Amino acid sequence: MPTIFFYGPELDPEKKRTLIREFTDSASKATGLNQSAFVVYLRSSSPEEVGVGGELLADRKKSK
Repeated sequence: MPTIFFYGPELDPEKKRTLIREFTDSASKATGLNQSAFVVYLRSSSPEEVGVGGELLADRKKSK
């Protein structure tokens, strides 16, 4: 069963629905597999839990 993971900010329910629908549609078209084969996980990550370029994302936002 193909699985798609998305790690990002907390989203409202409608944006989550849109992401799941569009990820599934795109992956199905790209692979030729039926949409029902795909599982999509949305995982929220706060800026205090993510590092980019060796820095905590929360710290990068403060310095800009």
